[in-house]
Amino acid sequence: MSGLVLKLAPNERVLINGAVIENGDRRSKIAIRTPNANVLRLKDALHPDRAGTPVGRACYIAQLILSGDAPPAEGKRQLLLAIAQLAQVFDSAVARAALLEAKASVEEGAIYPAMRRLREFLPQEEELIQGRRQ
Repeated sequence: MSGLVLKLAPNERVLINGAVIENGDRRSKIAIRTPNANVLRLKDALHPDRAGTPVGRACYIAQLILSGDAPPAEGKRQLLLAIAQLAQVFDSAVARAALLEAKASVEEGAIYPAMRRLREFLPQEEELIQGRRQ
């Protein structure tokens, strides 16, 4: 039986089915054998305060699905909608490709890869917001 293998850095924390697990002082690996377990590396977690922008909201929706705090079907629907909205703003070829990858990941049920792709847009979004404020 296979499963998810997490490689944890020293003192890294991870949320597994609602429980926060903290690694010790050395690198380690944890094998999660339960299918469909809710797993979120806390270093990848976005604070709710950062969910006030379109990219932040999309990342936060993905995070809620991963942590088990959002029903998967409804979360996926909202995440796909958020990705479609982002595609209207980020329209470069590179951005379109990244958003298509994120969308495909969501459709396959691979939320973590989708969240990682979406997080790549946070710095660009911040630049756009800062540019409008000036």
